[in-house]
Amino acid sequence: MGSVRQDEWIFDFDNHYYEAPDAFTRHQDRSLGSRGIRWADIDGRRRLVVGGKINNYIANPTFDPVARPGCLYSWYRGNPDRQGIREAFGRLEPLSEHPEYQDREARLRVLDEQRVAATLLFPTLGVGVEDALKDDPDAAAKVFHGFNRWLEEDWGYRYEDRLYAVPYVPLLDPAAAVAELRDVLGRGAVAVNVRNAPVPVPGGYRSPFDPAYDGFWGLAEESGIVVATHAGVDGYDTLVQMWEPGREEQSVLRSPLRGVLTKGRAVADFYGAALCHLIFERFPRLRMASVENGAGWIPDLLHRLDDVANRNPGFFKEHPRDVFGEHVWVTPFWEDQIDERLLADVRVDRLLLGSDWPHAEGVVAPVDFVTESLGHLPAEDLQKVARDNALDVLALAKA
Repeated sequence: MGSVRQDEWIFDFDNHYYEAPDAFTRHQDRSLGSRGIRWADIDGRRRLVVGGKINNYIANPTFDPVARPGCLYSWYRGNPDRQGIREAFGRLEPLSEHPEYQDREARLRVLDEQRVAATLLFPTLGVGVEDALKDDPDAAAKVFHGFNRWLEEDWGYRYEDRLYAVPYVPLLDPAAAVAELRDVLGRGAVAVNVRNAPVPVPGGYRSPFDPAYDGFWGLAEESGIVVATHAGVDGYDTLVQMWEPGREEQSVLRSPLRGVLTKGRAVADFYGAALCHLIFERFPRLRMASVENGAGWIPDLLHRLDDVANRNPGFFKEHPRDVFGEHVWVTPFWEDQIDERLLADVRVDRLLLGSDWPHAEGVVAPVDFVTESLGHLPAEDLQKVARDNALDVLALAKA
């Protein structure tokens, strides 16, 4: 069991690395061939090919050059300068100027400078890969098994009790998901990441809370590991295609409709399904954390759950609002309004600080999250959100 020092008081529940070039290839099962992941030089650009197709989730998967942390601050605060997204990004920086993005010793030094006690580390590129392999569960399982081995080697699942890299487990193959969870548990992981989405299966989709996945959820409950659902490619662009058929997902010409249709929807549907499919009744000690999905979707979801609970007496053993409050922790966006309206629906002991550092969408430094979003809270509540709630849900000791 780790601990954190009092003089470094922030526990950041959402930090990121930029994947090394061999993150998916160093330990990839060679039998996959073109079904796996490889690099290719196409039209003078280094591109990532996933399952035989060019992957467009990250326009520049080499991350060189890369955006400055928090460079979209004003753009997310209402865009007062009326900038387009490319203009808002501004100057990009050579990756060589920032070893902390890919080296854990350099990252520890930056944590010291930022007064961050410890952090969870999530993928940047990795959260966009599962969807590209959704039709090949065997390949997805093997690809992420290799990726998780790289992650342990380069970052560590609990390095110096300060860097807690979060392995990724696709649910496409229920048996493989159980095997992968068991493997990373044996290597010391304190949290795992799954996708906010229904699970693609031949001919359609299946809820991740279908009994077919009870082996995974049961092992998660038994071990006490936190199951995190970090934002990524959730497959909901299918909804956009209904309204804008023929639009390429990465096209600069697409309208803003995607944000209107999909913002907050996948995560709300995911946790709504978790409650209506009674996952927490079957596994009452299961703990989950919604990461980089914001908190604005929660009040509407809970109000809809109030309605269905009233209309379906006896379906839920406990009111779903209370079950959500007991089992789900949340990282609000720094631009969310953490005020009495949100706190009327979300328990303060279930809120977590997630800076998204060093991404452009996050803050310049994790402490800015405190300044922007938490400074108005009573001191006791501020410490809960910035530090203590993370230690509690992860079962880490307080120094």
